[in-house]
This record gives sequence, C-alpha cells and structure tokens, in this order.
Amino acid sequence: MNVRAAVLRVPGAVAIEEVELDAPKAGEVLVRVAAAGVCHSDVRLVDGELGEGRWPMVLGHEGAGVVEAVGDDVSHVRPGDPVGFCIVPSCRECAECRRGRLNLCVPAGENGVRGTLLDGTSRLRDRDGASLQHALMTACFAERAVVAANSAVPIPAGLPLWQAALLGCAVVTGFGAVRNAARVQPGDSVAVIGCGGVGLQVLAAARLAGAHPLIAVDLDPAKLAFARERGATHAAEGGSATTAARVRRLTQGGVDHAFEVVGRPETMRLAWDVLRPGGTAVVVGLAPKGVEVALPAIEFLSDKGIRGSYYGNGDPMVDVPALAGLALSGELDLAGVVTHTAPLDGVVEALERLRRGEGARTVLVLDGALAGRSPD
Repeated sequence: MNVRAAVLRVPGAVAIEEVELDAPKAGEVLVRVAAAGVCHSDVRLVDGELGEGRWPMVLGHEGAGVVEAVGDDVSHVRPGDPVGFCIVPSCRECAECRRGRLNLCVPAGENGVRGTLLDGTSRLRDRDGASLQHALMTACFAERAVVAANSAVPIPAGLPLWQAALLGCAVVTGFGAVRNAARVQPGDSVAVIGCGGVGLQVLAAARLAGAHPLIAVDLDPAKLAFARERGATHAAEGGSATTAARVRRLTQGGVDHAFEVVGRPETMRLAWDVLRPGGTAVVVGLAPKGVEVALPAIEFLSDKGIRGSYYGNGDPMVDVPALAGLALSGELDLAGVVTHTAPLDGVVEALERLRRGEGARTVLVLDGALAGRSPD
C-alpha cells in the first residue's frame, strides 16, 4: 500500500513523501497510526548526530494506533486493538533477555541501529523502489506502520490515542529511570535536570514515588514554571556557575538522586555535582555520538555513583499497559504535557521547536478520528 510519511534523505532534510509499505510478514503487525510524539531523539537522528548511515529513513518511534492486520504467529493482538509502539521488541531468548535486561535485547538493538525489522529487512520503499529504513524499528511518522509483534503493545481501551502516543518512549523511559534504575523511595531528594518531554515524566514518576524535595533544573524559566505546576517543590535555573551550589543548599548538602535528561556533558557533570555523598546520578538524556564527559575522580571517595538508563530498564510489554492504567485512573496526566499538536505536515516545525528548546511535547495527529483529537 502507499502511505504518506516523513522521510529523512540526508541529515537535516525531512520531507513528506508517498512511500510503499509492504504487508506484515510472520511475527509482524500492521498498525494504522493515530498519533505520534516528536522526541529529542528524532532531532538527534535528523541532525546526523547518532552516526553515519541512518538514512534514507522513515522517521518516528513514539506513537499509538489501531491494529489493522497481523502476520502469522501473532496472537497477543488482533485487528481493531489499540496499541502503543515499543522500540525494543525483545526476543526474550538472547543472553541479555535471559538476564532480565529486556531493554538491552541483542537482536532488537542490532536491527534498531540498522533500521530494519527483526529479520534484517525493511517493509518500506520509496517511489523508485529503493529500500527505506525504519526509525528505531517503528517508523511511525507515517499513516501506517509495520512493526515486529512485540513492538505493538496492547493498551486499555478508553485512553485517547493522542495521549497514549507518549507511553512507548517518554513515559516508559522517564518512569523506568525513577522506578527501575534509581529505585526512588518516599522521602528521597531528587533533582531533574532538563524539563522537556522526558524530564517531565521523570518528575511525574518521582512525585508519585514520594520524593521530597523535588527540584526542577532548566535553562528556561517557562519550563521551570511548568515543572512547578506539575509537582516540583523547588526550581533552579541552570547554566550558571552557581546552579549546583544552589541545589545543594536546598537539600542541605546535595540530592539522593539526580536525573540528567538533556544529553550534554555539562548537564551530566551538573547531575554529578548536585549529589550528596552516597548519591547517584542517572543519565537518561541521549548524547550525540562521540561526546564524552569528565568527572573529578577524587569524588568517587565520597561513594557517589553515576549510571545510564535506557528505555526504562524494564519490560515494556508489562510497563506500558500499567502506565496506561495510571493515566486512566488520573494519577498520570498525559494531556497536560502536550504543548502542541500538529498534522504530519507539521513535523519540520515540531523538530525546530525542539532545537529552540520550546514547549514540552508535540504530538502529530495523523488520524484525528482514531486519535480522539484534531491537530491544532
């Protein structure tokens, strides 16, 4: 079938094209895309910061839709089911999966970088017949997507799909960093450095975990005000030589947990600098390939730690439906972090807003009837 999609031809060049999408093979699912979130990872891909050879590609990895068809050997979803997308369709058989590290599934990771589905091939072609990559095994900046079976995660009916679009990346990443990587406990002090789309989910998860104080750090005063509205107890403007000292004063010596959600060496260093002795920094932000960060080695004597967190450190097939349940119960506000909605044609401006640091999340509404909302 032919579908409209956002295609990256060379770094920085994104255009809406008509592309050809093949039917799902065994172990795959065809989804009509209702809505898709625009993430800072998309900017990194578009700007060529994640390495060579990541193009030509159909973009998009965070979204939700409705199943239209399934290939052989797919039994967990059927046509008509609402689903969210998962960028790590874990095989549950490789060494990492057997260790319980499903977010580090080896076949999913290898094919995700190659831009293919799990069999190492693509279902996408341009009008000249040339193969196109699937962004992070998803390619959901398109009217329809064919994904691996475990990339289509069932979500409960009743949650509007323009909100559910956030679950499979921003929400599962942010909540997993708090719950699985840091294991924040009630009364722990937390700093969230970077209050964009994922950072707001880290903040929401820390608030629900009972963190106090909960300090938002960002360069943008408007984002700090937004974070205060969404549960931060304190705010500290970043980018200053005194930022770390101000956070430490708020917590009488530093925080138990600092979450870096920007992907820059200076904010990673800031996450380290705001820690109390024995505290841990968790790096959630995606940095460009080749970027390095330096830390003062003598401070390891204070028992401070730093670790990475990828895609929530958990099992998206379990976590995404559970997080959808939080949204349905009213404990998690997804609508409130969507600052812009736009049609598919608005993807270039949505990417530019992220480069300028404006707003939190843009959701592209590809099918307003399915999504439960028309674009602004």
